[in-house]
Amino acid sequence: MRITPNNAGLGARVEGIDLAQPLPPAGHRTILRALGQYGVLCFPGQDLDAPRLAAFGSRFGDLEVNVANLFHAPGHPEVMILSNERDAEGRPLGLNDAGQGWHTDMSYSTEIALANVLHAKRVPVRDGRPLGSTQFRNMHAAYDDLPAEVVERLEGRVAIHDFSKFWDMMRQRPGSIRGPLTPAQRAKKPPVPQPVFRIHPITGRRVLYCNPGYAMHIEGLERGESDALLEYLFRHQSQPKYLYGHAWAPGDLLIWDNIGTTHNAVADYAADEPRFILRVQVMATLDYAALAA
Repeated sequence: MRITPNNAGLGARVEGIDLAQPLPPAGHRTILRALGQYGVLCFPGQDLDAPRLAAFGSRFGDLEVNVANLFHAPGHPEVMILSNERDAEGRPLGLNDAGQGWHTDMSYSTEIALANVLHAKRVPVRDGRPLGSTQFRNMHAAYDDLPAEVVERLEGRVAIHDFSKFWDMMRQRPGSIRGPLTPAQRAKKPPVPQPVFRIHPITGRRVLYCNPGYAMHIEGLERGESDALLEYLFRHQSQPKYLYGHAWAPGDLLIWDNIGTTHNAVADYAADEPRFILRVQVMATLDYAALAA
């Protein structure tokens, strides 16, 4: 296994490994350490079907079944399909607007996610340039750069995160195929408190765990002060120095840290420029410090 870091503070390319094969303990430990260190890992040239993708992801924690459960691989509800393609009858094959907006998956859940694993089968291309990149922001670095007075003001505080905030925002976008959440779906994911700062389970360092996709308000503060502080945190983490963008290629398998990064899917491709990606979400259910030791 060869790991080549990018020059952006986030991201590394991992080669010399076939993820369709069982992962030995040493390989698992190396990948986990690299995930904590680099935040986003790209394994190019992979070829995994849904069962093998699920098997790889499950080495890092329990796999989530999305509460909306709109599109998934046959027989594998934990493997979501992200796609703008349609079948012969015109029915969508996958969720066409997944991840379009800065957020951290599962921050709206009491049990948070360790990582996302996405595997590209088809990537839209225009004039030889791949489209539909995924962008990331470094929340380790964003925390490290916060002014001392902001850290002191927010120390020990929690923000309320709500699944419906992002879902309802996406429903308003042109071309969305998302329906309104049912009462049962909303009841499964009620608003939850999350610490504004948390200790990363792999690195042991502090991260800024507060994203514009799901964070609603900071508990214990007047609404005006809460809104101003959230706006400051969102603006602070949006600085270009924290940004890394991944341009997809068919066969890429990307695993990224959902605690130490936020992410955004760039929707710069048209309906007739096909995109098809398999996805699993890994929940933070293991002792990662021990596994990475």
